[in-house]
Amino acid sequence: MPSGHLPKVFFFLVHYGSISHIGHIQTLEDDDDDFVPPREMIERLIADNRHIASAMRAAMELRDEKRDHPTSNLLQELLDETEKRIWFLYEVSQGSENTD
Repeated sequence: MPSGHLPKVFFFLVHYGSISHIGHIQTLEDDDDDFVPPREMIERLIADNRHIASAMRAAMELRDEKRDHPTSNLLQELLDETEKRIWFLYEVSQGSENTD
């Protein structure tokens, strides 16, 4: 890590005050299951990433309305990565069904 850069978790702790506060404002539910079958885990990850993508689109719309283009551009980059994860997880979920 470059000198002078702190991990993102420190930004959140400084900005929000505590991990507990982050827990109160999170929009994805914690998954505390002891065991999740692989196919179901992939389905959960796809659903979570779709939720994140939806939230990013809503945030981008708000940022565009406020003419905050730098933030909107950053969100677009993150959305692109999220959509790639969704695609990858979907392909993984298809398993041997998609080997042609």
